Amino acid sequence: MVRKEFALSLDGIHGASHWARVRDNGLRLAELTGANPEVVELFAFLHDSKRLSDGRDPDHGKRAAEFVGTLRGLLISLPDGDFEHLVYACEHHSEGLTEANVTVQTCWDADRLDLGRIGIRPRARCLCTSAAKRPSMIEWAFLRSQQAARGKLE
Repeated sequence: MVRKEFALSLDGIHGASHWARVRDNGLRLAELTGANPEVVELFAFLHDSKRLSDGRDPDHGKRAAEFVGTLRGLLISLPDGDFEHLVYACEHHSEGLTEANVTVQTCWDADRLDLGRIGIRPRARCLCTSAAKRPSMIEWAFLRSQQAARGKLE
């Protein structure tokens, strides 16, 4: 259903390989932060699902949050609090915020750690959790996303 709704190329910088890396980043972080891994995983596949452009698209988070709302009871079955965290994480993921519930922070960090795909090294000051701010985590994620951008990793 997400693929069908996605307006961009699945092979693009906001496509399926990005979603997979955000998932991997998020699940790795969740083990360290105590974040809800189900919310983190859903975020990975939904946060950019309503992008209309690979460039500037300031409302894509809001559209993704609205889309998430349509999936509740169909594909998403979360308790109210977890569902609200997912919606909030999607809606505000590209605003540069760092203060939120640890699950939301983990979602945001998982996405930000994949900036290497566009040649940007994540900065600790722009990340939310101490786990994501670790130099070893930043380096691992940066190298992984750079390799993916060069087509050496899926």
